[in-house]
Amino acid sequence: MPNLADYRKLFDLTGKTAVVIGAASGIGEASAWALAAHGANVMCADLNADLAAAVAKAITDDGGTATSTQVDITDAKSVEAAVQAAGEIEILVCTPSINVRKPLLDMTEEEFSRVIDLNLGGTFNVMKAGGRVMAESGKGSMIVFSSVRSQVVEPGQGVYAATKAGALAMVKTLAAELASSGVRVNAVGPGVVETPLTAPIKANPEWYQAYSDISALGRWSTPSEQTGAVVYLASDAASFVTGTILFVDGGWLAVDGRFTPPL
Repeated sequence: MPNLADYRKLFDLTGKTAVVIGAASGIGEASAWALAAHGANVMCADLNADLAAAVAKAITDDGGTATSTQVDITDAKSVEAAVQAAGEIEILVCTPSINVRKPLLDMTEEEFSRVIDLNLGGTFNVMKAGGRVMAESGKGSMIVFSSVRSQVVEPGQGVYAATKAGALAMVKTLAAELASSGVRVNAVGPGVVETPLTAPIKANPEWYQAYSDISALGRWSTPSEQTGAVVYLASDAASFVTGTILFVDGGWLAVDGRFTPPL
């Protein structure tokens, strides 16, 4: 028979090893803090090793447990090395993305490849390396950041949207393939979040306000507001959740809006 103590433990991550890729800034940094706050031992991984180390130190100084490492998700060997260094991973979060906002007809092959290689190819490298480790141990929760752009698009978002839809398709596939191994795989779908990636939009007052007005809540998200979904999907509270996407978009997909950005 269940009791209150059992339910209190649902979000407890004490002693679990978590790797957060993209932990140097934005949603990745906030996720590292949130997981550590709930008891996880967090490895902060990022291409920027100095910033990742600074985040890990700040978490440790505040009473959490964190280490750091450098990783380039476009390099499969780099990802494998980071995953192996973490040991028995129980939580893996992948956040990095880039965007080139251009009409498809103006997109160069180099720009196309750059977005695809990091957003889709890099995510593939992370899922493959992390999935193998988790499957071998027979447990784990993998959390990949997709986007509302996996569902809806606007001018200038074609390639980025393709990568986010592709990442979601891989999440569903890996969830099906690793379910028998005890591994859960899910995605988080943010709307607009104030991160370095969206800084160019924030610098344009009209564009910034338009994105605020599109969502039901009428504002942008902070990185910390994305972390509830991360902690939930990482925890036993989501033990029966796999192969899906949790949108944290302020009602973006629920409200019918339209804006043509100044490309």
